[in-house]
Amino acid sequence: MLVLHCGVIGALASPTPLAQAMGIEALKYISYPAQVLAKSSKMIPVMLMGSLVYGIKYSLPEYICTFLVAGGVSAFALAKTSSKTISKLAHPNAPYGYGLCFLNLLFDGFTNATQDSIKLRYPKTSAWEIMLGMNLWGTIYNVVFMFGWPNAAGYDAVRFCREHPEVAWDILMYCLCGAVGQNFIFLTISRFGSLANTTITTTRKFVSIVVSSLLSGNPLSIKQWGSVIMVFSGLSYSILLKWMKLQKKKRTE
Repeated sequence: MLVLHCGVIGALASPTPLAQAMGIEALKYISYPAQVLAKSSKMIPVMLMGSLVYGIKYSLPEYICTFLVAGGVSAFALAKTSSKTISKLAHPNAPYGYGLCFLNLLFDGFTNATQDSIKLRYPKTSAWEIMLGMNLWGTIYNVVFMFGWPNAAGYDAVRFCREHPEVAWDILMYCLCGAVGQNFIFLTISRFGSLANTTITTTRKFVSIVVSSLLSGNPLSIKQWGSVIMVFSGLSYSILLKWMKLQKKKRTE
């Protein structure tokens, strides 16, 4: 099945390396809590792509969730960032950093909408096959992007790792943890459903912001904490709506 649909999955995987690169690049310009919060608004580009590309209609409560998340992220972006946090950034530039996050979310929205389309068109294709196909194609794209021409960024990255071997180990651990974590994500979805995975992911993001603020020296202002609460209120409401739909579906079966 994977071989038969390799072209479709290849198209699905094409934006992923760009999205990942933009998400990491954004950390040069905005703080980690800001990046996590901005990427929490994933439902916005998903709904945008779903409605524009695939003609999906959404309910009023879903738009309310999106408004809460978008409003919270906007308020967080407009709030003044502490000088201590700014001093830790390589190139402080909030508009550019949030712009990269927006492009990251736009590519993710395309990927998620296309995943839904693949499931409808090829119902026998499992989540594990999609994951394998996306990773294989993603590896090919990354090799081309990083080493496809003489001055590509991949050569600088290899040179940097040779000069700083400890960084190479950090990158290896980062990749291993990402690979293992991805398996748990698909395992959670297959065993317990997307609602459980969404709940776990949302909780992880909130804990990441709290830990980064308290332990990693990225303090947030009262207005920014209010924005965080606003965003996660919208996400929690979204989870509640999904749970209510699931319960309604069970009662009708």
